[in-house]
Amino acid sequence: MSVQADPIGLSEVEPEKKQRSRGTRSLGILRNRKALIGLIMLAFFLVLAVIGPWIAPHDPNAVTQDSLQPPSADHWLGTTNTGQDIFSQLLVGTRGVMLVGLLAGVLATMISVIVGVTAGFLGGIGDELLSLLSNVFLIIPALPLIIIVAALVPSAGGVTIALIIALTGWAWGSRVLRAQTLSLRKRDFVEAARANGEPMWRIIFFEIMPNLTAIIASGFIGTAIFAILSEVTLAFIGVTSISEWNWGTILFWAQSSQALVLGAWWWFVPAGLCIAAVGTSLTLINFGIDEFVNPRLRNTAASASLLRKKGIRARIGFTPVYRGGGSQHPEPSRARGTDVESGDQARTDAAGSGPSSDTAHSGRTTNTEEVTA
Repeated sequence: MSVQADPIGLSEVEPEKKQRSRGTRSLGILRNRKALIGLIMLAFFLVLAVIGPWIAPHDPNAVTQDSLQPPSADHWLGTTNTGQDIFSQLLVGTRGVMLVGLLAGVLATMISVIVGVTAGFLGGIGDELLSLLSNVFLIIPALPLIIIVAALVPSAGGVTIALIIALTGWAWGSRVLRAQTLSLRKRDFVEAARANGEPMWRIIFFEIMPNLTAIIASGFIGTAIFAILSEVTLAFIGVTSISEWNWGTILFWAQSSQALVLGAWWWFVPAGLCIAAVGTSLTLINFGIDEFVNPRLRNTAASASLLRKKGIRARIGFTPVYRGGGSQHPEPSRARGTDVESGDQARTDAAGSGPSSDTAHSGRTTNTEEVTA
């Protein structure tokens, strides 16, 4: 009787069979390391955005005699060429950056969900009209429009920039959601809900929307990252008002004062690290949501975790081999050794029979020459 071998225990990775409550499942995303790390990082910056101006140790606009001082106990991130405290500027500027990113992401996501899901679910003339609306906004460039508005309205702040980005950045997400809704509305569970007499809003919110969670989250995160980078970029090149502190304003003054030439790394490095950290946190949240929603990615992550616990390092293109101590699975090693030995013996036999093979080949060549003659 033969028993199917399972040397690395992949059969232990099975889909969860127990039914969990809705609240427990909604908190299950916190078990994902990527999502948890991203949420912690994002929560840190959100807290700074709320309390940053209150806990700033100095006035960010105060000019002192301590010009270009490196980080110290009095000035944690050093000072500028006019003696302004960089740490206070960073804390005060966090609120503007996060406000623009989150506001633009929320507004653009709401518009894309309303237009895209409605167009895909309705179909017909409603779908054509909403698709035409999406195509019109799709060709409107965001950055040139922001530059024009900033030139015409010098007092335009972060809220105005967020509104412009939201109005010009929802069309891509709307097209993707429309395509997915067109596919979902023909599924059996949607047809069953229609047959039961469920209203349209209930079908959309309870049958279709849960299957679009990953796409909606991806659209929100993409728009938020674009809004943050746009706000910082416009402030860095001096398009927006330089009287309002944000991370781009800090980089603008550092570049204008030649901080890199002077070796004042503490002037521009902290702001750059904050921009990279916010982008990384949003990206990790996006990856975590994908793994939580997609069963294939979730099972793949569980398989990789189980392999690491067993001391196995999975590599693409290589066969996983058990490396644990003891004799828990001795058969695969002996089988592999036998295959290697038999392969070496086969190569040895082939080498030993080389002369006879050459003789036979020469004999065939001679016969061919005789026939030709």
